[in-house]
Amino acid sequence: MTKRLFDIAVAAIALLVAAPFIMAAAIGIKLTSPGPIFYLAQRAGRNGAPFTMYKLRTMHVVQTEAQSITSPGDNRIFPFGNLIRRLKVDELPQFWNILNGNMSLVGPRPEAPDIVEKHYTDWMYETLRIRPGVTSPGAIYNYLMADTLLDDTDPEGSYARNVLPPKLALELAYLDRANFSSDLSYMALTAWAIMAHVIGRNVQLPESDIINASEWAPQGPYPRNRA
Repeated sequence: MTKRLFDIAVAAIALLVAAPFIMAAAIGIKLTSPGPIFYLAQRAGRNGAPFTMYKLRTMHVVQTEAQSITSPGDNRIFPFGNLIRRLKVDELPQFWNILNGNMSLVGPRPEAPDIVEKHYTDWMYETLRIRPGVTSPGAIYNYLMADTLLDDTDPEGSYARNVLPPKLALELAYLDRANFSSDLSYMALTAWAIMAHVIGRNVQLPESDIINASEWAPQGPYPRNRA
């Protein structure tokens, strides 16, 4: 109950603070790519229940292919969309998902239902036992590592092989120790990861989470292994 009340309070304040950024991004989207401002993404939530996750649109509406995974060189992303993706501005509408009760501030990042159905193994389903989050160890991992691990010629396959196992292993490792204090730490780490990524600095996840994640995905790679 405390976590839920905290989620609601922070999400309400965050939406007010983020409103000017969302409005500026909305204008940029309208000026640079025809189509709607928001993208309604279908995701698997708590216990696998489907829900609609709100994002600012970063891809062209007319697409020659439909796939759940976005690779670094994906030509569906328009230039302004790429900018707001890098800065994570496209994720700001998800604070509304928190108010709706679909998501939490900190929790495993939700995947598309088809990714869950096709690629989750037994231990991966454990990450669905709580509300998904706006940020998490897996979210930071994906932000830091996905560009180097995804193959433009096979986005979904390379995601399932190279990104999904360590990403979900970190989520599961964190769930074993998660508390209010650690949630706050990961919220602060998320802000630092975004700033550090923009200025070219490396970010390391907590060593304890990496060690415990290695139980499920020993091959990694994890941020500490980068040159």
